[in-house]
Amino acid sequence: MTIERADIEKLAELARIELNEATITETTRSIADVLALVDQLQAADTEGVTPMAHPTDAVQRLRPDVVTETNQREAFQAIAPAVEGGLYLVPKVID
Repeated sequence: MTIERADIEKLAELARIELNEATITETTRSIADVLALVDQLQAADTEGVTPMAHPTDAVQRLRPDVVTETNQREAFQAIAPAVEGGLYLVPKVID
């Protein structure tokens, strides 16, 4: 896939950004380099390769999913300015 100056100008217009002459040329070249790399990666033979979630197959150690806090809902609602039916009432901020 190739990208041209007109494509960059259209993208800049859609993004509502102003690009000067040097930036347009540099951006066109940079995006063309990225697209060339993508084409090169797509040409690689991946037949029979199992997809991985992480390149090193690292495993993240997680803490146990256990409740460590006691239920203090009644105490918190007792000090709240406005509560109704177990829910906190807040002032309306948008009409």
